Amino acid sequence: MTDTPEPDRVPGAPHPRDAAVLYGQTAAEEAFLQAYNSGRLHHAWLITGLRGVGKATLAWRIARFLLATPEGGGLFGETLAPDTLEVSPDHPVARRLAAGAEPGFFHIIRRENEKTGRMRTEIVAETVRDLNRFLQMSAADGGRRVVLIDSADEMNPQAANALLKMLEEPPERTTFLLISHQPARLLPTIRSRCRDLRLGELGAEDMSRALAQAGVEAGADGAAITELSGGSVGEAVRLIGLEGVTLYRDLIDIMGSLPALDRVRAGKLANQMAARGAEERLDLFFALTDLMLSRMARAGAMGQSPVEATKGEAAAFQTLAPSAAKARDWAALAQDIGARARHGRAVNLDPAALVLDTVLKLQATAKN
Repeated sequence: MTDTPEPDRVPGAPHPRDAAVLYGQTAAEEAFLQAYNSGRLHHAWLITGLRGVGKATLAWRIARFLLATPEGGGLFGETLAPDTLEVSPDHPVARRLAAGAEPGFFHIIRRENEKTGRMRTEIVAETVRDLNRFLQMSAADGGRRVVLIDSADEMNPQAANALLKMLEEPPERTTFLLISHQPARLLPTIRSRCRDLRLGELGAEDMSRALAQAGVEAGADGAAITELSGGSVGEAVRLIGLEGVTLYRDLIDIMGSLPALDRVRAGKLANQMAARGAEERLDLFFALTDLMLSRMARAGAMGQSPVEATKGEAAAFQTLAPSAAKARDWAALAQDIGARARHGRAVNLDPAALVLDTVLKLQATAKN
């Protein structure tokens, strides 16, 4: 399976199907188990929450549990009430899922375009129609089936409508698990046919454990990673892999010089973002700029700075956003920069020019 492109995998971290433990989401696990043990298991679950908090890990745990747990009670007909989703990695179902060979499981993700050889940017209707064939073929064995969609947000309109028909008339003994980072993007009719299972943000201790399980070390930047990642393990892995804390410090240093501008520092940052192979860091630059402006706008509106993600952040926020009115200026700028960045990337503008334009926008707002 490692030879197949995996758009549902965070670079630098194990695939969610390989995670041994899900940290910080006990409430969501218990909610699912309660529904299962009540005998009224819903046929479709919409697993929501911030990107990277464990939604896919939970979905794979549920899939293993459903396919490995016998139905109909114990040896003498008594009703068994499982108190955990845990399934031994040596269980045949767990082994088949790990190998991509479980006949009762269907996984929907973005696929390669056979004509171009590139990964598609959306889930297309053809993929969902393959699911229909799977359901028809697997119905003969009478076993339980699980369908996992990661992520449902990526379905194009045709794929969404094809799935909706299946949710409206759900096949027997089939459970749909839809992962969604932005459920508002889904058809209301799809959302209405699913039971919501929301995952919360991870605290510092759970974050540390989850990163250790992924084989990623935050080191001395652990506190900053927790603050900047917003409780998302996936985002924390990205920050660590792309040296995001260092990039955020550079941004704060530039902000600390405003309304004067350290042009040497700004030019150095722009050149770094324009280097060959720096596309991911450019994306991270704009993500961190948006995060910084959001944190600063909140600080100005509330009159209190958040926990510092890096030295000098609180002082910069207090100087640049001393009032609610100035906070609104920074919030408006965040939207403007985001739109300009998306347009610039779409038309392949020079990355260095995009970064310098952003810094100049920051300076102009600081002067006003």
